[in-house]
Amino acid sequence: MDRQSSQPTLQTIAVVGLGTMGTGIAEVLARAGREVIGIDISETAARRASTSLAAATARSVARERLTEQERADVLARFRTFTDLAAVAEADLVIEVVPESYEVKQQVFRELDAVVRPDTILATGTNALSVTRLAAESQRPERVLGLHFFNPVPAMKLVEIVSCVLTAPTAVEAVTELARELGKEPVAVGDRPGFVADGLLFGYLNQAAAMYEAKYASREDIDAAMRLGCGLPMGPLALLDLIGVDTARTVLEAMYASSGDRLHAPAPILGQLAEAGLAGQKSGRGFYTYEAPGSSVIVRDLQTPLDGSLLGAGRPVSSVGVAGSGTMASGIAQVFAQSGFDVVLAARSQEKAEAAKAAIGKSLGRAVSKGRLTQEAADETLGRITPAGSLDAFAEVDLAVEAVAEDLAVKQELFAALDKVCKPGAVLATTTSSLPVIAVARVTSRPQDVIGMHFFNPAPAMKLVEVVRTVLTADDVHATVREICVKVRKHPVDCGDRAGFIVNALLFPYLNNAIKMVEEHYASLDQIDAAMKLGGGYPMGPFELLDVVGLDVSLAIEKVLHKEFRDPGLAPSPLLEHLVAAGCLGRKTGRGFREYARR
Repeated sequence: MDRQSSQPTLQTIAVVGLGTMGTGIAEVLARAGREVIGIDISETAARRASTSLAAATARSVARERLTEQERADVLARFRTFTDLAAVAEADLVIEVVPESYEVKQQVFRELDAVVRPDTILATGTNALSVTRLAAESQRPERVLGLHFFNPVPAMKLVEIVSCVLTAPTAVEAVTELARELGKEPVAVGDRPGFVADGLLFGYLNQAAAMYEAKYASREDIDAAMRLGCGLPMGPLALLDLIGVDTARTVLEAMYASSGDRLHAPAPILGQLAEAGLAGQKSGRGFYTYEAPGSSVIVRDLQTPLDGSLLGAGRPVSSVGVAGSGTMASGIAQVFAQSGFDVVLAARSQEKAEAAKAAIGKSLGRAVSKGRLTQEAADETLGRITPAGSLDAFAEVDLAVEAVAEDLAVKQELFAALDKVCKPGAVLATTTSSLPVIAVARVTSRPQDVIGMHFFNPAPAMKLVEVVRTVLTADDVHATVREICVKVRKHPVDCGDRAGFIVNALLFPYLNNAIKMVEEHYASLDQIDAAMKLGGGYPMGPFELLDVVGLDVSLAIEKVLHKEFRDPGLAPSPLLEHLVAAGCLGRKTGRGFREYARR
């Protein structure tokens, strides 16, 4: 075959750097029938990589995914060396050495002197400039980025990074290889973080800053993002897994490129990195682990005290829910299913009856799916009393409002609750973005007012953000936390500021995804695929924006920008234009994508 004139066949592949990532890449290649040359200057690392592959393939045999002969073949295809000269006959070299220009440039210089003229050189960087690395190579047209995600055997995404110097044939060859490995290749341009990490690390940085500001505990930040967004890991635990030092390096590169303050590494990242507290690999980072390399978290001085030490709450047997929409109905169902007597009040008796009927349908669906018995559904519905006036809240112990996200509307309702509810009743707002103190101050008892932010759909979502103001009484806080446990929800504590935990971390990430499209860096489909396949997100950012509603998203972005005054939080002009055009997402049939009308 004429290697110069046709697309190269990437059969013999070298992996330089046999840490966790390099070992994972080597495993995937060897399993896919490639001859793999593993290179590491450390004999210990090389042995560890061979041992890891042996253990992984042994597990596959035990699970009957490989035969013993197939396992032997895989192991025979992986050879390790400590000298780069061993890569001389490789069709492709993938370097995954530490994120340092000096280290990577030295590797590329040595590779230039060893490999064939047509050998493709790929860098596994997620933070450094591929263009800069290519420019210093003797043959820049054969240099590109090949960014796998950890753990490599499990993660489907591979970002293929080309620059102005990269030959299309090189891109085509590694794209085909990625598909043959069972991966999903996404072609991206050369900028720090590319797509997935470009969005992920900004979010991780904001979470670190939130923890550093003592706004919420590390446990509550992580639980909020897992339970509120369906993420596989919380951001601080993920930083520990990635490596705090690595995250800092990536963010430094992103900030140098973007100048966006959201990418300026939170000081705590530097402090932890300088102290050698890099996360799981060092045994301590944001959390403390059983041992270096362990993923088992152990208690330390930052571990929150047992919830029982909060003190006693107030007795609650009856609950009032104000509102007739999806959230109000869902919250009423949650309380009634947990044995509370519920008064569901709307603007009219008819609206209240309709809201109760909606709950009946919801319970019916649960029965049909075998999640609930008909008897339990009937008992739940029997505990709900519909009412056309807030006067029905006279004897409730807890009043929860779930009306429109409009401060004037909520203030009017809380002024009414103040007159109707008995002394000692806890008054809770489900606001997701408005200041709780602003509704508390219209009452004569701001000490009884607290935020209780449920997530939609309330019967399914486990998270409740418990938002206390500077005036909220301790026993009111204790009451709401106790109630959350009784209704089988997970409470997280946070202060009274815009976005609380989830929205303050989620919406800047969504906004940055829109900016990527505005800048023509990547398409909607590329970005959604990158975040689902590379970040483990249940939905891509544009899928989520269309579900949430672009108008709702814009309103939250505006609140965050107004509160924190950070230019990086300014809503994307594209989002504003779509909302102005009435393209609000699935509910209007068109948002970032078009949907068939039902």
